[in-house]
Amino acid sequence: MIEYFQANMWQLWLLVCVVCLILELTSDDFFIMCFSLGAVGALVASLLGGLVAQVVVWIVCSVLCLLFVRPFMLKYFHKKQHDRPSNADALMGRTGTVSQTIVAGDHGRVKIDGDDWKAVAPSATADIPVGTKVKVVGRESIIITVVPVEQ
Repeated sequence: MIEYFQANMWQLWLLVCVVCLILELTSDDFFIMCFSLGAVGALVASLLGGLVAQVVVWIVCSVLCLLFVRPFMLKYFHKKQHDRPSNADALMGRTGTVSQTIVAGDHGRVKIDGDDWKAVAPSATADIPVGTKVKVVGRESIIITVVPVEQ
């Protein structure tokens, strides 16, 4: 029975490789992928050597991948990650439609991509009626500041 497992260790390493790749899909930081690449190295070693050699190859390949491949992948795939706005900051510059009249000196509501936001206008001279296209120019907490879009 032990001889069977020793002869077919490549299947275990293939399974480790696939499981690590599936786990990598949930993390997006190229950390677990390094263990998957180490398992590929161990798979090749399983065709040539014993269990100790396979584990050593897996560890060495994984560490080398962590040191050399992962930084390159992070740099290549996440080069504009710092420029990517999220949450309410992503609304800046977007256009929406007034869903409740924005009263001069008070607030109203604006619909942007199906989300309804409390909104105010920076100049309190006139109301902005329902259906008007507006552009987001600022925000304070969860209240956005909008101006009408010139058509």
